[in-house]
Amino acid sequence: MTDEETSTGQPAEIQPITNQPTVPGIEGFVRLSGPTDQTTNELGPLADLVGTWVGNTGWNMIALPQGNSFILLIRPYIETITFAALGALVPDRQGQGNPTLLIPGLSYDLHISDAETNQPMHLENGMWLLIDPDTGNDGYSIARHATVPHGDSVAALGNSSTADGAPSLPVISGVPDPGPTAPLGYTEDWTLFQGAFKPADVLNTLQAVIDAQKVRSTTTISVDTNNSGGIVNIPFVVKNANASRFQCTFWIETVQGSTTDSTFEQLQYFQQTDLNFLPTFGGPEGSLIMWPHVNVNTLVKQ
Repeated sequence: MTDEETSTGQPAEIQPITNQPTVPGIEGFVRLSGPTDQTTNELGPLADLVGTWVGNTGWNMIALPQGNSFILLIRPYIETITFAALGALVPDRQGQGNPTLLIPGLSYDLHISDAETNQPMHLENGMWLLIDPDTGNDGYSIARHATVPHGDSVAALGNSSTADGAPSLPVISGVPDPGPTAPLGYTEDWTLFQGAFKPADVLNTLQAVIDAQKVRSTTTISVDTNNSGGIVNIPFVVKNANASRFQCTFWIETVQGSTTDSTFEQLQYFQQTDLNFLPTFGGPEGSLIMWPHVNVNTLVKQ
C-alpha cells in the first residue's frame, strides 16, 4: 500500500494545507517564493546580476610553491557565471523583542576553462547577500560567501554605489614584494611576461574594453574579507600556500549598443586572493612573502 492509498486500496483524500509556516515574531510573514518582479526588487544593487554571464577575455595569475622556489602561471580563460535569486527572504533572528533580519540574496555557480586548451581551471559556488548595515553588520550592506574545491571557504563584506558613466579603474600591481634583500631578478617572471595582460597593471585589459565603449552607468560592488569576514582553509592549504585574504570588486555596467536606443549589460571584475608561502628576504623573522593570486574578466549578460 502506498502513502496515497487507504487500507481499502482507495486513494486517500488530500487535505488542504491551512497553516503555512511563519517566522516567529513577524506577523503575517510567510517564507514562500514571491513573484519574480517582487523578488528582483528586494535585491537592490544585486538585482542586475540575475541571469547568465559569459566572458572570454579573462586572465588568471597565480604563483605556486615548488620546493624552496615557485612557479608563475598566467593563463587566459573563458568563464560562465549564473546568478539566481533565492526566491524568499531568509530570516536571521535576534533576541526577544528585537527585530528579525530578513535577507534577500542570490546563489551563483561559476565555471572557468583555459581559453587555449579548454581544460577546466576553476569551479566555485556561493551566494551574494543584501544585508542591513545598521543591524550588527559593522556598516556593511553586501556579503559574498564562496566555496572552492581547493578546500577554501570565504566570507567577504562590503558596500555598493552607483554612478553615471564608466568606472574609474585604479592601477593595481600584482607583482609580489619578496623583501628588501631579495636576489636581483627574483620577480622577473612578472616583469618579463609578454601578453595582453600586464602583471604590473592587472586591470589593463578591463580598461582597454571600456576605452572603446560608451558606458552609461556603473554599479560598483566591493567586498573584502578584512571587513569583518575571513577565510577558512583545509590544513594542507594553510601549510603550503595559506590563503589569508580575499578582495573583489564588481563593476556592473550599462553600455550603449550599436544604436543610441540600444544598451547591453556588462560585468567587469577584479579579485585577488593573498597567498602566503616562502620566507621574505630581509623581512621580520617568521614573515612570509605574499603572492597575489589575481583574476580579471569582462562578461556580457546573455
